[in-house]
Amino acid sequence: MHEQRYESPQSLAMIHTVVGLIPELESLARDHLPDWRVFNMLDESLLRVTIRDGSVSAMTTRRLTGMIWSAVDAGAEAVLVTCSSLGRAVERIAPLCPVPLIRIDEGMAREAVARGDRIGVLATLQTTLTPTVELIERVSREAGADRNISSQVVGGAFETLQSGDREGHDARVAEGIAKLARENDVVVLAQASMARALSRLEPRADDPPVLTSPALGVAHVARLLSR
Repeated sequence: MHEQRYESPQSLAMIHTVVGLIPELESLARDHLPDWRVFNMLDESLLRVTIRDGSVSAMTTRRLTGMIWSAVDAGAEAVLVTCSSLGRAVERIAPLCPVPLIRIDEGMAREAVARGDRIGVLATLQTTLTPTVELIERVSREAGADRNISSQVVGGAFETLQSGDREGHDARVAEGIAKLARENDVVVLAQASMARALSRLEPRADDPPVLTSPALGVAHVARLLSR
Protein backbone atom coordinates (compact mmCIF):
# COMPACT_ATOMS: atom_id res chain seq x y z
CA MET A 1 0.00 0.00 0.00
CA HIS A 2 1.44 3.34 -1.08
CA GLU A 3 1.78 6.04 1.54
CA GLN A 4 -0.07 9.21 0.55
CA ARG A 5 1.79 12.47 0.99
CA TYR A 6 0.12 15.81 1.42
CA GLU A 7 2.02 19.00 0.71
CA SER A 8 0.98 21.94 2.87
CA PRO A 9 0.43 25.27 1.08
CA GLN A 10 3.00 27.96 1.63
CA SER A 11 2.10 30.56 4.23
CA LEU A 12 1.87 34.33 3.69
CA ALA A 13 1.39 36.72 6.60
CA MET A 14 -0.30 40.05 5.94
CA ILE A 15 0.29 42.77 8.54
CA HIS A 16 -2.46 45.43 8.60
CA THR A 17 -3.17 48.71 10.36
CA VAL A 18 -6.70 49.16 8.91
CA VAL A 19 -9.20 46.40 9.63
CA GLY A 20 -11.53 47.38 6.78
CA LEU A 21 -8.98 46.45 4.10
CA ILE A 22 -8.56 42.84 5.21
CA PRO A 23 -11.46 41.31 3.19
CA GLU A 24 -10.33 42.98 -0.07
CA LEU A 25 -6.72 41.88 0.37
CA GLU A 26 -7.75 38.33 1.31
CA SER A 27 -9.82 38.14 -1.87
CA LEU A 28 -6.92 39.42 -3.98
CA ALA A 29 -4.58 36.89 -2.36
CA ARG A 30 -6.97 34.05 -3.22
CA ASP A 31 -6.99 35.18 -6.86
CA HIS A 32 -3.27 35.82 -7.28
CA LEU A 33 -1.77 33.34 -4.79
CA PRO A 34 -4.00 30.24 -4.92
CA ASP A 35 -1.20 27.99 -3.64
CA TRP A 36 -0.55 30.12 -0.58
CA ARG A 37 -2.36 30.13 2.75
CA VAL A 38 -2.86 33.62 4.16
CA PHE A 39 -3.11 34.66 7.78
CA ASN A 40 -3.66 38.21 9.04
CA MET A 41 -2.10 40.25 11.83
CA LEU A 42 -3.64 43.61 12.83
CA ASP A 43 -2.35 46.50 14.91
CA GLU A 44 -4.18 49.76 14.27
CA SER A 45 -1.98 51.62 16.75
CA LEU A 46 1.04 51.40 14.42
CA LEU A 47 -0.67 53.83 12.04
CA ARG A 48 -2.18 55.97 14.78
CA VAL A 49 1.19 56.50 16.44
CA THR A 50 2.84 57.23 13.08
CA ILE A 51 0.22 59.90 12.37
CA ARG A 52 0.75 61.35 15.85
CA ASP A 53 4.54 61.40 15.47
CA GLY A 54 4.52 62.65 11.88
CA SER A 55 6.73 59.80 10.64
CA VAL A 56 7.73 56.24 11.49
CA SER A 57 9.64 56.43 14.76
CA ALA A 58 12.32 54.07 16.05
CA MET A 59 9.79 52.69 18.52
CA THR A 60 7.24 51.96 15.79
CA THR A 61 9.93 50.32 13.66
CA ARG A 62 10.86 48.15 16.64
CA ARG A 63 7.24 47.17 17.24
CA LEU A 64 6.73 46.35 13.54
CA THR A 65 9.90 44.26 13.61
CA GLY A 66 8.44 42.28 16.50
CA MET A 67 5.24 41.61 14.54
CA ILE A 68 7.21 40.47 11.49
CA TRP A 69 9.33 38.08 13.55
CA SER A 70 6.20 36.80 15.26
CA ALA A 71 4.75 36.06 11.81
CA VAL A 72 7.90 34.18 10.83
CA ASP A 73 7.80 32.21 14.10
CA ALA A 74 4.19 31.31 13.25
CA GLY A 75 5.33 29.76 9.98
CA ALA A 76 5.13 32.62 7.48
CA GLU A 77 7.33 32.03 4.44
CA ALA A 78 6.70 35.59 3.22
CA VAL A 79 5.32 38.75 4.85
CA LEU A 80 3.34 41.56 3.23
CA VAL A 81 2.95 44.87 5.11
CA THR A 82 -0.24 46.48 3.81
CA CYS A 83 0.18 49.97 5.33
CA SER A 84 1.96 52.44 3.02
CA SER A 85 2.81 54.75 5.92
CA LEU A 86 5.14 52.04 7.28
CA GLY A 87 7.07 51.74 4.01
CA ARG A 88 10.31 53.26 5.30
CA ALA A 89 10.37 50.86 8.23
CA VAL A 90 9.73 47.88 5.96
CA GLU A 91 12.73 48.77 3.83
CA ARG A 92 14.95 49.10 6.91
CA ILE A 93 13.81 45.74 8.27
CA ALA A 94 13.87 43.78 4.98
CA PRO A 95 17.65 43.09 4.79
CA LEU A 96 17.48 41.37 8.20
CA CYS A 97 14.29 39.38 7.58
CA PRO A 98 14.79 35.64 6.94
CA VAL A 99 11.85 35.51 4.49
CA PRO A 100 10.71 37.85 1.70
CA LEU A 101 9.33 41.06 3.24
CA ILE A 102 7.28 43.20 0.85
CA ARG A 103 5.51 46.55 1.09
CA ILE A 104 2.06 46.86 -0.48
CA ASP A 105 2.84 49.89 -2.65
CA GLU A 106 5.88 48.43 -4.45
CA GLY A 107 3.80 47.12 -7.37
CA MET A 108 1.94 50.41 -7.73
CA ALA A 109 5.20 52.38 -7.82
CA ARG A 110 6.63 50.15 -10.54
CA GLU A 111 3.46 50.46 -12.60
CA ALA A 112 3.47 54.25 -12.25
CA VAL A 113 7.06 54.56 -13.47
CA ALA A 114 6.23 52.33 -16.45
CA ARG A 115 3.10 54.31 -17.37
CA GLY A 116 4.33 57.87 -17.87
CA ASP A 117 6.86 60.66 -17.44
CA ARG A 118 4.67 62.86 -15.23
CA ILE A 119 3.42 61.14 -12.09
CA GLY A 120 1.00 62.80 -9.67
CA VAL A 121 0.74 61.36 -6.14
CA LEU A 122 -2.30 62.07 -3.99
CA ALA A 123 -2.74 61.33 -0.27
CA THR A 124 -4.86 62.44 2.66
CA LEU A 125 -1.93 62.10 5.09
CA GLN A 126 1.59 63.49 4.83
CA THR A 127 2.84 60.40 6.67
CA THR A 128 1.72 58.32 3.66
CA LEU A 129 2.56 60.82 0.93
CA THR A 130 6.25 61.16 1.80
CA PRO A 131 7.19 57.44 1.78
CA THR A 132 5.13 56.86 -1.39
CA VAL A 133 6.92 59.65 -3.26
CA GLU A 134 10.30 58.38 -2.01
CA LEU A 135 9.45 54.88 -3.22
CA ILE A 136 8.50 56.09 -6.70
CA GLU A 137 11.71 58.14 -6.85
CA ARG A 138 13.74 55.05 -5.94
CA VAL A 139 11.99 52.83 -8.47
CA SER A 140 12.51 55.52 -11.11
CA ARG A 141 16.25 55.69 -10.39
CA GLU A 142 16.57 51.90 -10.46
CA ALA A 143 14.83 51.82 -13.84
CA GLY A 144 17.12 54.54 -15.21
CA ALA A 145 14.05 56.69 -15.82
CA ASP A 146 13.75 60.44 -15.34
CA ARG A 147 10.25 60.96 -13.97
CA ASN A 148 8.67 64.27 -12.93
CA ILE A 149 6.81 63.57 -9.67
CA SER A 150 4.33 66.03 -8.18
CA SER A 151 2.39 65.43 -4.98
CA GLN A 152 -0.52 66.79 -3.01
CA VAL A 153 -2.25 66.19 0.33
CA VAL A 154 -6.03 66.55 0.19
CA GLY A 155 -6.59 68.99 3.03
CA GLY A 156 -9.22 67.99 5.56
CA ALA A 157 -10.12 64.70 3.85
CA PHE A 158 -8.66 62.42 6.53
CA GLU A 159 -10.33 64.36 9.33
CA THR A 160 -13.63 64.23 7.43
CA LEU A 161 -13.36 60.44 7.14
CA GLN A 162 -12.46 60.12 10.81
CA SER A 163 -15.63 62.02 11.70
CA GLY A 164 -17.66 59.39 9.85
CA ASP A 165 -18.41 61.47 6.75
CA ARG A 166 -17.33 59.10 3.97
CA GLU A 167 -19.20 61.04 1.30
CA GLY A 168 -17.41 64.25 2.23
CA HIS A 169 -14.05 62.46 2.22
CA ASP A 170 -14.70 60.93 -1.21
CA ALA A 171 -15.82 64.27 -2.66
CA ARG A 172 -12.59 65.97 -1.53
CA VAL A 173 -10.45 63.13 -2.88
CA ALA A 174 -12.31 63.13 -6.22
CA GLU A 175 -11.52 66.84 -6.62
CA GLY A 176 -7.84 66.12 -5.94
CA ILE A 177 -7.78 63.29 -8.48
CA ALA A 178 -9.38 65.47 -11.15
CA LYS A 179 -6.82 68.22 -10.55
CA LEU A 180 -3.80 65.91 -10.77
CA ALA A 181 -5.28 64.12 -13.80
CA ARG A 182 -5.19 67.38 -15.76
CA GLU A 183 -1.47 67.80 -15.08
CA ASN A 184 -0.01 64.28 -15.22
CA ASP A 185 0.30 61.10 -17.31
CA VAL A 186 -0.63 58.88 -14.37
CA VAL A 187 -2.14 59.47 -10.92
CA VAL A 188 -1.18 57.43 -7.85
CA LEU A 189 -3.47 57.16 -4.80
CA ALA A 190 -1.16 56.68 -1.84
CA GLN A 191 -3.87 55.15 0.39
CA ALA A 192 -6.13 52.24 -0.48
CA SER A 193 -9.05 53.94 1.29
CA MET A 194 -9.06 56.65 -1.39
CA ALA A 195 -10.12 54.30 -4.19
CA ARG A 196 -13.84 54.74 -3.39
CA ALA A 197 -13.64 58.29 -4.71
CA LEU A 198 -13.10 57.02 -8.26
CA SER A 199 -16.80 56.21 -8.53
CA ARG A 200 -17.53 59.94 -8.31
CA LEU A 201 -15.62 60.74 -11.49
CA GLU A 202 -17.01 60.59 -15.03
CA PRO A 203 -14.44 58.52 -16.97
CA ARG A 204 -13.24 59.90 -20.30
CA ALA A 205 -11.19 58.21 -23.00
CA ASP A 206 -8.29 60.62 -22.57
CA ASP A 207 -8.12 60.37 -18.76
CA PRO A 208 -4.76 59.20 -17.38
CA PRO A 209 -4.77 55.94 -15.41
CA VAL A 210 -5.38 56.20 -11.66
CA LEU A 211 -3.44 53.55 -9.71
CA THR A 212 -4.24 52.08 -6.30
CA SER A 213 -2.08 49.77 -4.23
CA PRO A 214 -4.08 46.62 -3.29
CA ALA A 215 -4.48 44.82 -6.64
CA LEU A 216 -1.12 45.97 -8.04
CA GLY A 217 0.59 45.19 -4.73
CA VAL A 218 -0.71 41.63 -4.44
CA ALA A 219 0.01 40.95 -8.13
CA HIS A 220 3.59 42.11 -7.51
CA VAL A 221 3.86 39.78 -4.50
CA ALA A 222 2.68 36.89 -6.67
CA ARG A 223 5.36 37.62 -9.28
CA LEU A 224 8.09 37.83 -6.65
CA LEU A 225 7.06 34.61 -4.91
CA SER A 226 6.79 32.66 -8.15
CA ARG A 227 10.50 33.09 -8.84
